[in-house]
Amino acid sequence: MNNETMPTSTEGKLKIDRIKNSINSRIQFIQRQAASLLIYQSVLQGKVGEAFLDLLQAIRYTDADARVCLQAYGNFFKLLAARHQNWEEYLITQIIRNENPFSQLAQQKDMENLTSALVAAVGKDLQALQSLHECNCAVLSEWVQVVAHLPISLTVWYSSEDRVATARESAMIAKISSLDNWENAVSILANYYQDFGVGLFAKYQALRWHDNQFIGVRYPDTITLKELIGYETQRDALLKNTEFLLSGHFALNILLYGSRGSGKSSLVKALLNEYVHRELRLLEVSRLDLKSLPEIVEKLRGRSQKFIIFVDDLSFEEDDDAFKALKVVLEGNITARPQNVVVYATSNRRHLIREFFADRPALRNNDEIHAWDTVQEKLSFSDRFGLTLTFEPADRDTYLKIVRQLALQANINLTQEDLDARALQWATRHNGRSGRTAKQFVNYLSADLTVSVSE
Repeated sequence: MNNETMPTSTEGKLKIDRIKNSINSRIQFIQRQAASLLIYQSVLQGKVGEAFLDLLQAIRYTDADARVCLQAYGNFFKLLAARHQNWEEYLITQIIRNENPFSQLAQQKDMENLTSALVAAVGKDLQALQSLHECNCAVLSEWVQVVAHLPISLTVWYSSEDRVATARESAMIAKISSLDNWENAVSILANYYQDFGVGLFAKYQALRWHDNQFIGVRYPDTITLKELIGYETQRDALLKNTEFLLSGHFALNILLYGSRGSGKSSLVKALLNEYVHRELRLLEVSRLDLKSLPEIVEKLRGRSQKFIIFVDDLSFEEDDDAFKALKVVLEGNITARPQNVVVYATSNRRHLIREFFADRPALRNNDEIHAWDTVQEKLSFSDRFGLTLTFEPADRDTYLKIVRQLALQANINLTQEDLDARALQWATRHNGRSGRTAKQFVNYLSADLTVSVSE
């Protein structure tokens, strides 16, 4: 029907009616397939999936008003265009990322150890989803043409560049699309889930915990280890422990303690870019959300990825619930600690709980019998981390070493004497000698020299 004028004769009308009945039967079949999903129901719960179902319903019941059908097609088209995906790519991407009992168990068990009823349900779901996959934008456009009595079909959304799926997901999309029977994809998906996980953790390397949920970070910090000069001993210890985590061994929780601007936080964030091809995830949890830490750890248990829970600028107030929550995670309780989770925390304070002279027990008239025990528990909290890495303030030589290396990376062409003099002057006028100050100085100098040359 693509570019042909709609027939107007009686015979032509009968032909159109037969086509409409055929379309109606096909749509009812697809709707039944969508309704029959047992495990992958949530694949169709996003905006695109809902728009697809709304469009099917509109095509089925639009003899009286074709405008509803045209509006539904326009909404479906717009949502696909916004994602830079066609319907077929979108559907398989959702299958790959879907959180469900099968995808969760497949991360923990081999295929042969999964319940046969679960495997059978997944196979049937995939067959049903294959029917939806075949109902692509070109097919829907032709159906709308018939129902809305259009002389030509509507524009078909087609994207030559999938900006949503990762390279790994694109390979899976191609593999599943090529199958004649999607029921044969059950084992393929099980292996994929076991290797790479699902949901946000498969999509994002960096996440944060906010409002009691995980949120993916689209643009994580691009800092790399080669940009961090100095503190090589601390860096090597952190890398070694992270290797233990990635290798499936018990790794230590680490406290990075030291002066401000020494690169503690940057060092942790740089781990993502160091292990970009490994299944490492960095989950940032603010101090205010630490009370949720035991819950967070349980949500990460059993997943295929390895997680660093990153707590920046850690300190506690008196009777802080966050203190108790972190203590449970560090020391453990009756629940076994998962091997795929560690806590890396930074702090400018060696003693993480603020202590006042008033906290110290008096010789008499004190309500608590063992008050010194309480004080010692507060002061020794940092000892509950398996490893403490200390970052001393940068002396003059360390500061200049950092500046020189960063200037070399930035291709700044100054004599060493001139560079050192400017760097020391900058440190005096600004935030003192530290890695952060060195980075700020080099960034400013690079921009200043570039602008001066262009003028």
